[in-house]
Amino acid sequence: MPMLRQRPKGQSLMAVQTTKRQRTCIGCGATLGKGALHRIVRNGEGLVSFDPTGRLAGRGAYVCSEDCLAAARKTRKLERALRCKVTDEDYERVLRELALAEAPGKNEE
Repeated sequence: MPMLRQRPKGQSLMAVQTTKRQRTCIGCGATLGKGALHRIVRNGEGLVSFDPTGRLAGRGAYVCSEDCLAAARKTRKLERALRCKVTDEDYERVLRELALAEAPGKNEE
């Protein structure tokens, strides 16, 4: 049975302010909220893909934009963050999916 702490008489309950967790872009190092960054995930089978919801199971890494993804590719930061080898096909697929997410009306056919 958990122990409950009682507040002293005469004191009101105060709202506790919590801070939102920040994520860091692996390309440029910018620290932003989860909604401002795009998540790339490696699932249990080792498949690397773009995660539009930010909720897929697996090891994730965050980027700001396509430019940051290109920088992370050049310096192999995405491979280090996901702890796996990322193939050229994986990069191309993630870039296509990221482009669709950044401009949903522009790239649809």
